[in-house]
Amino acid sequence: MSLRILHLGKYYPPSRGGIESVVESLCRGESTWGQTQALVLSENGSTSVDVRDGVPVRRVGSVARIGAVSMAPSLPLWLSRAEADVMVLHEPNPMALVAYVLARPRIPLVVWYHSEVIRAEWKYRLFYQPFLDFALRRATRIVVASPPLTEVRALAPYRSKCVVVPFGLHVEKYVPDAAVTQRIEVLRQFARRPALLFVGRLVDYKGVDVLLKALPGLEADLAIVGDGPRRARLEALARELGVVEQVQFLGEVSSDELLARYHACDAFVLPSVTRQEAFGMVQLEAMACGRPVVSTDLGTGVAWVNHHGQTGLVVTPGDVEDLRGALARLIADEELRRRLGAQGRARVLNHFTAERMCSATRSLYLDIARAASYPTRIEPARVA
Repeated sequence: MSLRILHLGKYYPPSRGGIESVVESLCRGESTWGQTQALVLSENGSTSVDVRDGVPVRRVGSVARIGAVSMAPSLPLWLSRAEADVMVLHEPNPMALVAYVLARPRIPLVVWYHSEVIRAEWKYRLFYQPFLDFALRRATRIVVASPPLTEVRALAPYRSKCVVVPFGLHVEKYVPDAAVTQRIEVLRQFARRPALLFVGRLVDYKGVDVLLKALPGLEADLAIVGDGPRRARLEALARELGVVEQVQFLGEVSSDELLARYHACDAFVLPSVTRQEAFGMVQLEAMACGRPVVSTDLGTGVAWVNHHGQTGLVVTPGDVEDLRGALARLIADEELRRRLGAQGRARVLNHFTAERMCSATRSLYLDIARAASYPTRIEPARVA
């Protein structure tokens, strides 16, 4: 009998997001040597079970949303029924934390702490911290994806439990097939100027307004992939700045179109302005496609992933002139773009693959199972 792992997440693909991508990569990779399943929320009112790439995914129906939080009253019930040798709770995830406090399953717990929760201090202390602390106290291990994240205030009392497991990609997904290659050629053929790319939700902390303000005077076009509550405001800002002809708001696009955009761009930009951007999975995706990255120094894992002068350029958060200068430097120097892009891809292959990530979690789970005296045997790792 192989090790049974339950991933408790917020959503699961085809829902998009950085955490969703990580949970999927973990479930797929860990299924080569264990039995993985995902317990997540549905984006509608019904509960369903489907199997994606051999991974059972239970999507628990949501009845309402309060802000960005989906309310799923039956999640504690499903959690109390869960059978697993190790549970991995992916945080931030308010509904999962509440469900965990209510259900209190007797399964060894790992908390994967993806990013800080940025809220008004009183709201955080009153409504969020008690639930998070309950889970962190009970956790056997707390996983973070980069060394800087071990220093956040919420983890200070639990630092001895923290382990670093960098996120990883299934890099084969970023090699274009014939259809995507044809689309890349079309995009490059019709490009009038060097192409910049942003991918992410259109929310305040992503700093897209700073990116738009940096565009005037740059001989470059910008494609913005993603949607969110700030889209209309950002479109209005583009009109005010007189850069409408340089900007495309593409909204959500297919996986193939996104891959083509990564390969067709000359530089990828992640201009985030707060510590909510803890890692930036989209950086890895761009680097896997051989694109140089311009990102910001937030004191999180973002600048740990994108090494300044090696895989891209790192600028001051919210500084329009600094961002414009970095973009202008890349636009003007094709050889620099080529060198940084090649080094970025090499960094992904050496440090940020799904195989490396899942090998680390395998060792972690095995230690936990041994400590809990489980009669569980982990099968030898297989190559998918």
